[in-house]
Formats: sequence, C-alpha cells, structure tokens
Amino acid sequence: MQEASAETTSKTETPAAAKAQTVVDPNDVLVLKGHQSEVFSCSWNPVEPLLLASGSGDATARLWRVPEGNEAVPPPVILSHLPNVNESKDVTTLDWNPSGTLLATGSYDGQARIWTLKGELRFIMAQHRGPIFSLKWNKKGDLILSGSADNSTCVWNTETGEMKQQFNCHSLAILDVDWMDNVTFASCSSDRNIYVCRVGATEPLRKWAGHDDEVNAVRWDPTGQYLASCSDDMTTKIWSMASDQPVQEIRGHQLQIYTLQWAPKTDNGPRILATASFDATVRLWDALSGECLHVLRNHTEAVYSISFSPDARLLATGSFDELLNVWNTKDGALQETFKANGGIFEVHFNKNGDKLAACTSHKQVRVAHLS
Repeated sequence: MQEASAETTSKTETPAAAKAQTVVDPNDVLVLKGHQSEVFSCSWNPVEPLLLASGSGDATARLWRVPEGNEAVPPPVILSHLPNVNESKDVTTLDWNPSGTLLATGSYDGQARIWTLKGELRFIMAQHRGPIFSLKWNKKGDLILSGSADNSTCVWNTETGEMKQQFNCHSLAILDVDWMDNVTFASCSSDRNIYVCRVGATEPLRKWAGHDDEVNAVRWDPTGQYLASCSDDMTTKIWSMASDQPVQEIRGHQLQIYTLQWAPKTDNGPRILATASFDATVRLWDALSGECLHVLRNHTEAVYSISFSPDARLLATGSFDELLNVWNTKDGALQETFKANGGIFEVHFNKNGDKLAACTSHKQVRVAHLS
C-alpha cells in the first residue's frame, strides 16, 4: 500500500450544534453507588450481558449484577486491593478473560491481580515498580500482558500467576498494550516509540518510531493485520508488520488524540476507525484510505472514551463535559444523549449492545438501557 497522508474534512460533517433525537430519560438510567472515589474504568463481562466490573480510586473493583428491569440492584462483590504496597491505591485498569470467568485488575501500586466471580483473589502478580496503565488477556486466556510506568511490559501465566517474561524495550512509561495474536503484542510509550514483541523472543520484531510526541494508545484491527496508534502529536498512524513506515498517516484533529477504537468487523467494507481527542471531537475514518467519514461534535471538553456497539451500528462517546453521546456510525447523526453526574472516564457497550455503562469522577457508574 502506498504511503499517504490525509488531511480531510468529511463531506457529511456533523454540525457543531448537533441535536439529539432522544435525550435519555433519567428514569431509564441505573445509578450504581458505593465507590468512595472516582471510578476510572468499567467493563462488561464478555459472556454474561448483565455482569459489570468497575475499578476506582478507592482501592476496590466491584462486580455488579445489573437487573434487567426496575428491580433493586443487589450489593456488588467488592474486590479489595488493600493492603497496598504503597499509598497509591487507584485501580487503573481491568480486563475480563475471554470466557468471562476471571477478572484481571491493574493498580497504581504496580501490582496486577486475578479475581474469581465470587471475589476470591487468585493471584497477586508483583513485578512492576510503577503504576500499571494497561492490562490485557490474550484471546486464548492463558496469558496476561501488563504495561507500566516503570517502562516495562510483563507477560504472566494465568494458570500459575508467575511472570513468564519481562520486556524492557522502552525508555519511558508504557501507556498502552494490545495483543496481535496469542503470543505477539504491541506496546506504546511516552518515549514516542511503538514496539512489537513476541513471547519467547529476546529482541523486538518491530520498532516503529514515526510519532513526534507520546503515543497514547495502540489497537490491532479485528484481523490482526494493521495496528493503529494515536499520539499527542495530533496524528493517527496505521502500521503493518510488512513495513517500517506507516501505511497511512491520518490528520484532522486540532489537539492531542487520547484514544481510538476499530469498529467490529461486520462485512467486507472499509476498515472503520474512531479517534477521540482533547479537541472535544470524535472522528470516524476509513483507516486505510485516510478519508474522514464523519466528525462528531456535541462535546465541549476532552473525550476520554469511546465504545462501538457489537454490531458496529452505534458509537458511544464519553467526556469530561459529563455528556454520554450515542451516534449512528453510518450517517454520523447523534441518536441519544445523557448527562451523567461527573466527568466520564470510560464508556462500554455490553455484549448484546442494549446496555451502556459510563463511570464517572463523582464515584458512580451509570447504566443506560438503549431503546
């Protein structure tokens, strides 16, 4: 594929004063209370559509069984991360194993932990010497990958809790990690570099050094063929293992790009990528051509999280302006909007695509049932 750069504006750019078709009725939103501090992360179970995990600055993660209707929410299972090895007790990241039977959590104290659905602590994985910012199970479920502010990534055996390998390629904090397959992964860092490593190999398979500022997030596309990266340099780059150079460089955002997500693969159409920026917009791209399909404008502050519905029809966006927006990915129209109580750190669709969770700076998790 030819190297290219795209500075495009959508032909169908969503107007800045987008009017939602539906303002979500507050009565249709369930408020999950109990955390004593900001809730940084939330993740639906990949198998059970009503089981939700949340992680907070109060040194706990919680497992919530969300009722289908208007019944009362049963008390959550509380996963206590105390005692800590230091005063840093934020639960920064969490990820379910593919079968939905175990939850991994990463903490600011540098420890990763694996929990059962009953809240039993199976393993404490203590090798990192700094906060864990990203944590991912592989698809097989036999390895966990963690990336830390100590500049290293670790791969853990989930059967024993023992570290299998530590990688020290980066010179500054690791900001994100993502598996390409069951043994190959990418990591990105404040050092502006991306490395692709393989479990068992001592040297990286690839070093990609195209960004001019720290790289905030990396994601492999659903086929594992392309890696997308986004940076404080306001660009998104698309990489292939066949090249040292990006196969596409995407420009359009006016400020740092905080996160990105590939649309789930639903047909043989273009590979759709969503990017979220501190410029308060989210953009949808044809990743390989670099064409901007839609600019989604209804936020007034930085957008920290985005989530595609499983059928790729909808995109949820959450911002520190306290708005949770749901967009139609085909035409870029704003379909539903809801004002949360507090800035939104993370949003996530459940496996059925009918429930949307948002966790906030005001110690809450909010669950909206989508019509």
